[in-house]
Amino acid sequence: MLIHQAAFAGPEPLLKGELHCHTTRSDAKSSPETVIRQYAAMGFDFLALTDHRRYNYENFAPETGLMILPGMELDANMDEPIHHCVHIVSLGPEKEKGNGFEQDQRFESLHVPTAADSLPLVRAIQEANNLPIFCHPEWSGNSAQEILSLPDIHLMEVWNSGCVVENGLDSRAAYWDEVLFSGREMYGVATDDGHQLYQNGLGYVKVRAEKNPSAILDALRRGAFYASCGPEIYDFYLEDDKAVILCSPVDVIRFRHFRVPYKECRGPCIMGHQTVPVKGTNYIRAEIQDSQGRMAWTNPIFLSEEHWKRLENK
Repeated sequence: MLIHQAAFAGPEPLLKGELHCHTTRSDAKSSPETVIRQYAAMGFDFLALTDHRRYNYENFAPETGLMILPGMELDANMDEPIHHCVHIVSLGPEKEKGNGFEQDQRFESLHVPTAADSLPLVRAIQEANNLPIFCHPEWSGNSAQEILSLPDIHLMEVWNSGCVVENGLDSRAAYWDEVLFSGREMYGVATDDGHQLYQNGLGYVKVRAEKNPSAILDALRRGAFYASCGPEIYDFYLEDDKAVILCSPVDVIRFRHFRVPYKECRGPCIMGHQTVPVKGTNYIRAEIQDSQGRMAWTNPIFLSEEHWKRLENK
């Protein structure tokens, strides 16, 4: 039985996109026009301008051909411990496709006693037909338990360029495996969260979708994408009891489950590897690292009890 991870199935193109960045519309250093032109010059297909608490549909540089994905970033802050917060990116479809937010609609920060009390942010996002992404858990001082305290979030940042460059945080998928091991289906995105131009273009997603907001959001919901800082992933699949990844030349390939790498292959210049998942595993994913230290992450292939029963009966 052959199971391709959703990013590597279907006839749609793989689009390069940025899901989280900032401009002078909130607290960044560069104008929307400058940021859009920068991403267009780097070969991106789409971009979400997710300025803090200010919704955006507008393409401020339409001549670039870069598609704008509607969005913003919302936040809730806790007084204790110091620097403890929840940030959530909100991404939506076109206005005519049922997006409940307005251009330039503004929001206030919440002040809450616990992370779980930021649930109204999640609900407001969902009620407006938007998709929530849990942001930079290390920078925010979050735990896996706090992520899990917010139901119905199925996307989280596993790389955040701004936090990596400025703080050395959110570089290696913190808490993702613990969340997955708990049984939550969670897909991992790489983003820039750029506030200055040198932070942009370092982390992105490759999404299997047609080039329109609704199609991209549907692909994100289904996990039909992978996250990268440079390396390319060509395929990731499960065939009977073997998990296989094919990729651009890298120095390290890891298959992950149980919060640890239980299979690792080192190069140089390896372009694929395979492993047999541990019986009873509820997911398997892979991550790769090239000679420059840049990483890429597949999303998980989820494995049910029925899958293991079928293998036993073969």
